[in-house]
Amino acid sequence: MIEKPRQSIVGLWNISFGFFGIQIGFALQNANMSRIFQTFGANIDDLPWLWVAAPLTGLLVQPVIGHMSDRTWLGRLGRRRPYFFAGALLAALSLFAMPLAPALLFAAVMLWVLDASLNVSMEPFRAFVGDMLRKDQHAAGYAVQTAFIGTGAVVGSIFPWALEHLGVSNAAADGGIPDTVRFAFWFGGAALFLSVLWTVVTTREYAPDAMAAFDRDAEAESPAAPLLATRSYTSSFVWLAAGALVIWAVGQFGLEKEVYLLGALLLGYGLASAVAIALARAGSAANMLSSIVGDFSGMPLLMKRLAVAQFFSWSALFIMWINTTPIVTQVFYGAADAADPLYQKGANWVDALFATYNGVAAIAALTLLPFLAARIGQARTHIVGLLCGAAGYASFFAMPDRHWLLLSEVGIGIAWASILAMPYAILASSLPQKKLGIYMGLFNVFVVVPQLLVATAMGSIMKRFFPGEPIWTMAFASATLVLAALAMLRVVRLTRG
Repeated sequence: MIEKPRQSIVGLWNISFGFFGIQIGFALQNANMSRIFQTFGANIDDLPWLWVAAPLTGLLVQPVIGHMSDRTWLGRLGRRRPYFFAGALLAALSLFAMPLAPALLFAAVMLWVLDASLNVSMEPFRAFVGDMLRKDQHAAGYAVQTAFIGTGAVVGSIFPWALEHLGVSNAAADGGIPDTVRFAFWFGGAALFLSVLWTVVTTREYAPDAMAAFDRDAEAESPAAPLLATRSYTSSFVWLAAGALVIWAVGQFGLEKEVYLLGALLLGYGLASAVAIALARAGSAANMLSSIVGDFSGMPLLMKRLAVAQFFSWSALFIMWINTTPIVTQVFYGAADAADPLYQKGANWVDALFATYNGVAAIAALTLLPFLAARIGQARTHIVGLLCGAAGYASFFAMPDRHWLLLSEVGIGIAWASILAMPYAILASSLPQKKLGIYMGLFNVFVVVPQLLVATAMGSIMKRFFPGEPIWTMAFASATLVLAALAMLRVVRLTRG
């Protein structure tokens, strides 16, 4: 068997350094978009549907980019790196444009463009680690990647808060975006582009013939995906029926209008799967749609079980990203109006909180998680991390003031590190190299779908049961991480660790 060369510390650094910049972009987006939307006059009930563009974009972009990058080879430019570069360039331009938004609609559109660009750049990075590293280095590779994610997120999250302490204006004059946020986005755009460019310039991908030689034995052992042409249309009709039921329920039970989007997505996938089956039956199974639908339906059992845990994990994270700013500003600062100076101070404290959990994640990825994984296995380590996050979310109800929230972020940071590293390390070693891009893209569907579910359904739940009390979203976040930990028990049975 031909082994890939073992990467040095410098090699691991170069392979993942681009994620440092990508995560600066995500951190600026996650910590500040609710603030920007509220600054332009959006109320708390509007936030979920304003955020919905981000996960919707990821749902559409990631499988397509994964499919395309598996089939790309541009000589010296490589397989994954062209997508890194193109996505980073577009994301940097979006970060420069976002603070110039004149109105709410422009900001919402720029969020869509920014998230699409970040997804184009990010998705191939997951497969890139698997491409470049031998299996016994996968855990180390994803740990280094997680450390860069955490470090980048610290920089992106803390920058507005740091600028305020350096004397930059934090006031939202005339309903505009504060200078602290404006300058942070411009800095983030430059940092994102340069860090991705570093990975593009300092790495060289293995050519297709070399990859085939490395993966020859693994491919021989990998079961072939089921032929889409042999499938019936039953599952397509189930998806269509589910979408129709959701749309009916919106009118029947007076749910928020955003839930229509969830129904439309279910209908869309049902229609897409029916078309893909029809094309495959007609002898055209090689097209992109049939390939993606076929690979989705033929996911390995381990991937399916990990996907359930991912679904619940990312539901909790998206609840946090949407609601932490209104929770902290309202509960701990007593300010619900974005025009109130206390609101802007509270929003900057959220940046500090987000920087804390990301800093904890960066440290945990290189220290705590490897220590636990070596002793109890990767799957059990992930269970421990998820339960730490559940405790962190639940503790929001017990903290007497804003400073104690830093302790909550320690548990959340451990969970974040585990969510970013453990599932991918478990998965990468079990997938055929030839389809690593598409499977990583499809795995990220279970990162995106829960975000869409939260964005469309959480508003209806909160308005009906907890109107004007956003802190109760943390109870939902804690409960979903407990469900994710329970789902990982089924993974333990497969991996014995």
